[in-house]
Amino acid sequence: MERIIDKFLRYVSVETTSNEESSTHPSSLKELTLSNMLVEELKALGVSDASVDENGYVMAHIPSNAGKDTPALGFIAHVDTAPDASGANINPQIIANYDGTDIPLKGVPGLSLKVSDFPELLNYKGQTLITTDGTTLLGADDKAGVAEIMCAVEYIMTHPEFKHGKLCIGFTPDEEIGAGVDFFDVKKFGAEYAYTMDGGAIGELEYENFNAASAKIHIQGRNIHPGYAKGKMINAMLVGMELNGMLPVEQRPEFTSDYEGFFHITSFNGTVEEASISYIIRDHDMNLFEQKKAMMQKVVDFINAKYGNIAELTLKDQYYNMRSQVEPHYHIIEKALKAMEMAGIKPKVQPIRGGTDGARLSFMDLPCPNIFAGGHNFHGKLEFVPVESMEKATEVIRNIISLFAC
Repeated sequence: MERIIDKFLRYVSVETTSNEESSTHPSSLKELTLSNMLVEELKALGVSDASVDENGYVMAHIPSNAGKDTPALGFIAHVDTAPDASGANINPQIIANYDGTDIPLKGVPGLSLKVSDFPELLNYKGQTLITTDGTTLLGADDKAGVAEIMCAVEYIMTHPEFKHGKLCIGFTPDEEIGAGVDFFDVKKFGAEYAYTMDGGAIGELEYENFNAASAKIHIQGRNIHPGYAKGKMINAMLVGMELNGMLPVEQRPEFTSDYEGFFHITSFNGTVEEASISYIIRDHDMNLFEQKKAMMQKVVDFINAKYGNIAELTLKDQYYNMRSQVEPHYHIIEKALKAMEMAGIKPKVQPIRGGTDGARLSFMDLPCPNIFAGGHNFHGKLEFVPVESMEKATEVIRNIISLFAC
């Protein structure tokens, strides 16, 4: 069998950054390069129905050999990487037998993964870490999940004695821009239950996530020569700053944790004449989520009352907390917990401070909790993943399959 590190390095070498400004699906044709690669690898392993459709969804099925009626299980990961940092020309660093010290990221002089900033590094002393070189993200979100599922498939296809029910394999595009299941065909996928391999550190198991919305605000200012601007100029950038200042500081991501929601400004572009601001709004509690959206509207209304209808708000719900859809099928959580314990892993059940494809799929009648993929510091140049965590994730997949088949 091919080592998981070799699969992972091959997948991260393919640029798959999704594009939130695109109107196509997938949002970037580059994503199809990896999707087509995965189809060919699945077929080479003997998964004959592997295919990718016009929207970039890879689906494949392995028939049951369990000789009994077992539910069809799905395993899902996404091929795209976040547009927050470059995903091109990734040069991973492999740190074998990590010694517990700071790790220089050699592509950027002076930049390093510091234990003082990320004390969780010490949990992986003696293991093999894969980091970035400091110039790009790594892509463990979610190519670690892709590699883990592919390793599990390879094991199953080369070990016919391994008993399993019907298995459904899915790889999605555009998860990072909230469009990962826009055209996902649940009926074609054919699973009764599924798991996304899209979590963080080893042991994480999640079936709660944020309710999520995006907010885009356009501010139309009034540009007058600054020498003659008194009483006439409306500086769109300053109005945008004023608007942002009215949102509660303590509800920014850097000041929140656990079940606390936030307003997060993701971009601010402008001139005196006009400005545009983008936010994401998050909360686990639906009532607090609605209050946050109402607060954003109230702030925009205040600006319009003060300056004369110069601000336009576009609010869009993105996904909802899957807990209500997964809890009625709690046995799938119990199976995942047992699968981790069988692998010698202490489970850590926690809410996702984000979202996954599984959140939306759970509202499409496919209950779909989330399991760790093993990585840390996603979406940025300080991302890293321990190889041993990816290996354990593959073991957890096999254990879940076995538990449903026994």
